[in-house]
Amino acid sequence: MIERKAAIVTGSATGIGAATALALARRGYNLLINYSKSESEAQATQAACREAGADTLLLRGNVAEDADCKAMVQAAHKRWKRLDALVNNAGTSVFGRDAAWEALDAAAFQRIMGVNVVGTFQMVRACVPSLKAARGCIVNVSSVAGSLGIGSSMPYIASKGAVNSMTLHLARELAPEIRVNAVCPGLVTSRWFVDGMGQAGFDKVKASFESSVPLQRASSPEDVAEAIVWLVDGARSVTGELLLLDGGIHLGSRQVQAAAKPV
Repeated sequence: MIERKAAIVTGSATGIGAATALALARRGYNLLINYSKSESEAQATQAACREAGADTLLLRGNVAEDADCKAMVQAAHKRWKRLDALVNNAGTSVFGRDAAWEALDAAAFQRIMGVNVVGTFQMVRACVPSLKAARGCIVNVSSVAGSLGIGSSMPYIASKGAVNSMTLHLARELAPEIRVNAVCPGLVTSRWFVDGMGQAGFDKVKASFESSVPLQRASSPEDVAEAIVWLVDGARSVTGELLLLDGGIHLGSRQVQAAAKPV
């Protein structure tokens, strides 16, 4: 019987994290499912992963707290005696009026950087010994915000730029034992965006996004999870990659492209 591998997916109660946990469970991974607030949703993710054949652990923790990061890794290693993959998905931002640069203060920056950047680093640091032993991998869930300088707020954009830079550094630092990559989604049809913008605001942004990007569609959580699983379980020669999952927005607006065509 082939021994199942083990993975930690932070922020895996809903959205991209939940979709990734379930996809990895279906690929033969046991899962540590992490949440900070959404306990009932995390329990639903856990049940789905168990239905897919995975052994699971459910652990509440804030990745901005180093002790919580260490506790997650210790729990996973105690349960499975191995760790093959870390998916750093936990993240936060501010939207709407609170995201206006005139309204931002140091506390907003510190909270967002604490989760998105410091939390990512602390999880990596805690996981490195186990991942090295397994010759495993790390996938950071970043954003097109970090590549293009667009997004929900200035501190969020800055945090994802930092995650991208850290991904490149860690890919060099942890090779050859550990591969480190990042996915950089654009607009995703997840509760995280709806909660941040409100349903009407999200619908407006989605319509604008899909009318302008080359592929004319936003990503679903399952689209992003599919890319993450490929980087975890299939991309054996890939490290230091910042994979844009943005419908082609980095290519520029379709309207601008059309206007630039010669008549």
